[in-house]
Amino acid sequence: MRVPPALVGLGLASQVPLQPSLNSSTMAAPGFAFQQGPDLFSPIDLVQLPRPGAGVANPAGDLVFVPVSQYSLKDKKVSKSIHIAAVEGEAVPLDFPLATGGEAFWLDDRTLAHAVTEGKDKDKTIALYALSVKVETPGSILPDSPVLIGSFPTDSATNFRYAPGAGVLVFSDYVHADGDLKKAKEHDAAWENRGDTAFVYDETFERHWDTWVGPKTTSLFSVKLAKGKDGKWTIGTEFTNLLQGSGLHCPVEPFGGTDDFDISDSSVIFTAKDPQLPKAWHTKQNVYLVPLDGSAAPHEITAGKFGATHAPVFNTAGDMAAWTQLDRDGHESDRAKLVLYDIKKDVRFTITQGWDRSVGSIAFARDDKTIFVTAGDHARIKIFSLPVPPTPSASTATPSLSAEFSAPRALTTAGAASAVQPLPNGRLLLTRSSLTSPNDVFVLRGLDSAGAPAVDQLTRFAAPAMKGKALAEGEDFWFTGAEGRKVHGWKIKPPGFKEGEAKKWPILLLIHGGPEGAWEDQWSNRWNPNIFAQQGYYVIAINPTGSTSFGQELTDAIAEDWGGKPFVDLQAGWKYILDTVPEVDPERAWLLARATAVTLSMRCSWIQGHPEFGFNFKALVCHDGAFGAQYHGYSTDELFFFNYEWGGRPWEARAKEVIAKYDPINFVDKWSTPMLIIHGSKDYRLPETDGIGAFHALQQLGVPSRLVIFPDENHWVLNHQNSIKWHYEVFRWLAQYSGKSE
Repeated sequence: MRVPPALVGLGLASQVPLQPSLNSSTMAAPGFAFQQGPDLFSPIDLVQLPRPGAGVANPAGDLVFVPVSQYSLKDKKVSKSIHIAAVEGEAVPLDFPLATGGEAFWLDDRTLAHAVTEGKDKDKTIALYALSVKVETPGSILPDSPVLIGSFPTDSATNFRYAPGAGVLVFSDYVHADGDLKKAKEHDAAWENRGDTAFVYDETFERHWDTWVGPKTTSLFSVKLAKGKDGKWTIGTEFTNLLQGSGLHCPVEPFGGTDDFDISDSSVIFTAKDPQLPKAWHTKQNVYLVPLDGSAAPHEITAGKFGATHAPVFNTAGDMAAWTQLDRDGHESDRAKLVLYDIKKDVRFTITQGWDRSVGSIAFARDDKTIFVTAGDHARIKIFSLPVPPTPSASTATPSLSAEFSAPRALTTAGAASAVQPLPNGRLLLTRSSLTSPNDVFVLRGLDSAGAPAVDQLTRFAAPAMKGKALAEGEDFWFTGAEGRKVHGWKIKPPGFKEGEAKKWPILLLIHGGPEGAWEDQWSNRWNPNIFAQQGYYVIAINPTGSTSFGQELTDAIAEDWGGKPFVDLQAGWKYILDTVPEVDPERAWLLARATAVTLSMRCSWIQGHPEFGFNFKALVCHDGAFGAQYHGYSTDELFFFNYEWGGRPWEARAKEVIAKYDPINFVDKWSTPMLIIHGSKDYRLPETDGIGAFHALQQLGVPSRLVIFPDENHWVLNHQNSIKWHYEVFRWLAQYSGKSE
C-alpha cells in the first residue's frame, strides 16, 4: 500500500512522464524518482513480481496447479502460466506457459482442462483442451501436447466446475433475455447494430462498479463432458440454461465467481439476488438448488428474513449443504454466520450463532465429519475447524449445541488463508499470503491429532525476486480508543530502522476504507504497506472503530458515527505512536487514505476540515474518495451502502441529521493542507466528480493540490503501468512536502 527527499535523481522520471499541467510550476519535484536497489523492494519490483492465484489439487490430492501471471516492464506485457507441483514427494514442478491465458480445472487425477479464447473479432469462441500430465520416477512432472476437446458458442464462458461422477460441466456465461446461449452472438450483433448508442433503464442498476449495464445477464449452464472408451474427451453440443425463466442470475455481479455456486453429481447449489427486491438498495440473496440436467426449476432452500448469502457448498456425499448468511438486508458487513442444510430432511440450522467472527469460505472434510472455514481474527484470516453436528428435528437459527460443536478450533495463526481444500488422509491444502509474500500453497498434515497440525510449504513463487529484500513482517500494537475499547494497529518499519537511534524517520499513517474493513496480515498488489516502508517511511496502519475481524460490536459501531469514534481511535493511536516511538519525526507526517465506499473514503476531507484533531499532517493523499455525503447518497451505484451507514436515504430525517453533523462539505472553509487527489473515471461506486469537486474546492481556496485522473480505471488501479504512475505521483507528493531533508 504506499519517498523522502534523499530519493531523487535515480532516473525514473524519464520512464514515467508527468501529465501536462496548467500549474505544473507550483507542483514540480524536479528529478524525483523511486529509491531502488538490490536490497530494496520498490514499486517497480511490485508490478513485476509473480502474481500467483489459488492452488487447486486434483481429486487424488497428489498434484496441485496454480495459475500465475507476471508483468514485464521491458516487454510491457503480461505472461501467464500454470504451475503444477507435487503435494507429496520431490517431483520437479512443471511451469506450462499459456500464450493466450485462459482458465484451467481438473478433469481427473492426471488431466487438466484448459479453456482459452480463440479466433478474432466476432468469430471468437472459447475452446476447451485436455492437457495430460504424468509423474515420472524419480520425480519429474511432464506434459503431453494439448488435445482439443471442443468449443463453446461464445467467448465469455467462464467459472468452470466439473462433476466427474455425472460427466457434466457447469459454467457461467452471459445471455440475452431469451436465455439461449447459442443465439447470444446473434443478439450481440443486433445490439451493436441497433443504430444508436443509448442505454435505457426502468430500474436499477443502470451501472454497477465499472460497467454500464447492458441487455445481457449472467446465468449457469450445464453440458455433457466425458472421457470415452478410446481415451478421448468429448463435450456435448447442448447447453442447458439451469436458470431459464426463473428471473435469477448467478454469479452475482460484480465480483461473483465459482464461490457463488457448487455442484454435486446430481445438483447445483447457488446464491442469487432476491428477484423481488430492487438490487441497488437491497443485499438479500437467496440460496437455491437445481438439478444438474435442468430437468426442474430452481427451488429456494433459504427462508425468512435475512440479508446476503455467500459461499454455498455441498458435502462430499451431496446430502448436506452449507453457506454463510447475514441477518440484515441492506448491510454488507453484518456478521456472516455458518448455516447447514440437511437436504434429505429439509432442515436448516445455524451453528456459529455464538461465535463473534464472520465466516468466509467453507469446505467439508472428505469424510463429511468436519467442516473447515476461514474467518478474519485479529487482522489475520485463519482456518478454523468444527465437527459437523447432528441435524436438529426442525429448522432453527439457535440449535442447542454442545461445546464441541460450537467452539471453532484455529488451525492457522498468521497470514491470510484462502482456497481451503480437504485432501485424503487427513490433509488440508490452502493458499496463503502475508505482509511479506504474495500467495503460496501449503499443506496442513495431522489434522486428526490433538496438537497443532504440521505445515509444509509447497511453492515459493516470489522467493527468487525477493532475495535480499528484507520486508517487515509487521508488528501489532494496541492502545485504548473510543469508549475504552482496545484498538489494534500495525507498525511496519523501514529498512535500517534501529530503536534508540538519533535519526528521525518520516512517518506515514494509512487509513483503510470499506467502510468496514481492516489492515490485515495479507499481501496486496495495490495497497502494500511494505512498499511505503521500503521507500523510507515508518508506516502506521490502524484498525479503528468499523474495522472487521475484531468482533461485530466494533464493526457495527461506525454506522451513523463515521466522523466520531473512528477519529477518536485514530487520534489516540497516532498519539500513542508519537509518545512511544521517539525515532519518528512528527514534523514529517503524512496521511494516505484508501477509499472503498461512502464513509471511510471521506476521511481525508474530514481531517482537512478539522485541524483541531492535531494530526499536523504536512500533506494528504486521497484515493477515490467521496467529497460530499448528501449527493453521494443519490449518485453511488450500490445505494444500500449509504442508506445503512448514514441512517436512511438522504432525504429522510435521521440521514439528514447525520449528514448535517458529518458531511465534510460543511467544513470546506477550514481546508488548508496540501492534498493529492487520485480518481478513476470508471469508478461508479464513488464517481469521479467527487474527486474533481474536492480538487476545485482546494484550487479556489489556494491550497496546494493535484488531481490525477485515470480514465480507464475503476475504483482500483489495475493496469501495471498505471500502478507505477500511481506510486510515482504519491511518493513525489510526499517528498515535496517532506518538511526537511534527511
